Amino acid sequence: MIDIRKLKELVRLMVENDLTELDIRDEQETVTVKRPGVHAAPQVMMPQMAMPAYAQPQQAAPAAAPAAAAPAAAPKAEALPAIESPMVGTFYAAPGPDKSAFVSVGAKVGPDTTVCLIEAMKIFNEIKAETSGTIEEVLVKSGQPVEFGQPLFRIRPN
Repeated sequence: MIDIRKLKELVRLMVENDLTELDIRDEQETVTVKRPGVHAAPQVMMPQMAMPAYAQPQQAAPAAAPAAAAPAAAPKAEALPAIESPMVGTFYAAPGPDKSAFVSVGAKVGPDTTVCLIEAMKIFNEIKAETSGTIEEVLVKSGQPVEFGQPLFRIRPN
């Protein structure tokens, strides 16, 4: 377990340097500290899932193809809530290059369902749906860089 004094020092440094996110990893522990807003209290999330370096971008995300087949549904899809990226990094739809995607269009998800991975600073972070519903659209291709707050999926709430 991380020493509370070290954690307090990390939070202090984040506030002093106006950082919104800090990831630290060594052999024993992984710590991610996030500040959702300038005046909000920091969040600490432990542990993070580390993936081997072999995870490479896939050539195509099969889950994105059905979304292109329905151009008439696009205006309605924009009104649906989005699962957004909580960080800057690289989006991965699957846990490995030879594995199937975590979710695809039509998949039912719950708050604890892993929908993708985002690699940031050589650490693979599992991204959870954080809501219940059905995936209506996959907005990002595997291997594509993503920004903080960028919509990754459109979801139809249950």
